[in-house]
Amino acid sequence: MNLQNAFCESANMALPKLYLGRKIRELRQSIGLTQLQFAERLGISTSYLNQIENNQRPVSASVLLALADKFQIDLAELSQGEGDRLLSALIEALADPLFEGYAPNLQEMKLIAGNAPGLAKALISCHQAYRRSSEQLASFDASAAHAAAEPSPYEEVRDFFHFVDNYIHDLDTAAERLAAKIGIADRETGAALSQHLEREHGVRIARATEPDLIRRFDPMAKVLYLNPYLPAATRNFQIAFQVAEIEAGDEADRIAGRADFRSPGAFEICRVGLCNYFAGALTLPYQRFLSAAKELRHDLELLAARFGASIEQVAHRLSTLQRPGSKGVPVFFARIDRAGNITKRHSAAKLQFARFGGACPLWNVHQAFESPGRFLRQLAETPDGVRYLSVATELTKSGGGFNAARRRYAIALGCEIAHAGDFVYADGLDITSRAGFDPIGISCRICIRSDCVHRSVPPLTHKITVDRQRREAVPYQIA
Repeated sequence: MNLQNAFCESANMALPKLYLGRKIRELRQSIGLTQLQFAERLGISTSYLNQIENNQRPVSASVLLALADKFQIDLAELSQGEGDRLLSALIEALADPLFEGYAPNLQEMKLIAGNAPGLAKALISCHQAYRRSSEQLASFDASAAHAAAEPSPYEEVRDFFHFVDNYIHDLDTAAERLAAKIGIADRETGAALSQHLEREHGVRIARATEPDLIRRFDPMAKVLYLNPYLPAATRNFQIAFQVAEIEAGDEADRIAGRADFRSPGAFEICRVGLCNYFAGALTLPYQRFLSAAKELRHDLELLAARFGASIEQVAHRLSTLQRPGSKGVPVFFARIDRAGNITKRHSAAKLQFARFGGACPLWNVHQAFESPGRFLRQLAETPDGVRYLSVATELTKSGGGFNAARRRYAIALGCEIAHAGDFVYADGLDITSRAGFDPIGISCRICIRSDCVHRSVPPLTHKITVDRQRREAVPYQIA
């Protein structure tokens, strides 16, 4: 038996069944091959490939090896993406006491998320509506309660970006081409964007006089008004947004229209989000930014300095590096306010944020408010045994002088510990000692840790008991 055969045999014994039909089909279509041509390259029959693409058969270890050899596919990428996000949301939904009489095992839920993603999303949407209605019914009349059961526009748009992996291929590649055309890499970003706007579209930039205004465009006069006190990174982004509105507006309309939103305002919110995406991809072009992230080992400060961007812009862009065949390190990214509300979130890693409730109080992002200007590092382990490196920092935004309101928030960026060596923030940390990892959860309502003194509410999946004769930090015991 040769080495490859031995590996295949051992891998077949160790690997769980992987149903990757949709991803295999998308890969084949992206490189323009028929099923016959693709199957020949992999050394399998067309009928076998057809069964794989329709999730009728799992992908074997030998096929995985052929994918890596023939198409330079990172095998780790195949197990991540929408399936993980759907699975996480499905597990959270089915943990609700509403489904107390039904307890599917993990394999069943993986099959649902992989084979019937539409059904999984429909179930998640139903659960969201149920929770909204249940939580607000007591304080609303019938008509208001019905409205509360509908998803908010922002929730719909958040889920749209979440389930497309926070990566919009057509917008990203178009922005990258435009960045090369106008010479973003060779010139100061703001000057390049301003000159492009004026030369190609006759739009000039002027100072806004309204004190609280960030950006306003007058399409008749072709004038873009900007707050004169904006930081350079914010100013550049707002100019890039205007470029996106003019040059990528039709594509944004098409993508948002295809999402088939239910909420009236969701289309407009999504369209703004798509133009924001284009602006980020224009100021931080994909391949150039990806190369710099690898070279600088994801040092947020150095990346911000090199590209003339803000720390938040850089961290957010790192979470979008999900281009097929050229992915960055799978990271999670979140922004929270001082009340603990998660206002931005995305995860290409296994860590998936809870859809309801706040984040775990043991997560270092909360401590960032206590140490402004510092980058806090944390080694953390979730209840499923997966370990992470998390980096958090507090940021402040101001619109002007002494009397201007200042917005404070914290951001967190991290990765699974297998990728920690790609981050400068892992230097000096002992990632081999399990004792060095803090036990964190996703949120209290779905966390199964029974010995956490920071718990705010009981877990939905476990019963609790109360002992009148005994009192500990948490006033109940988890069965």
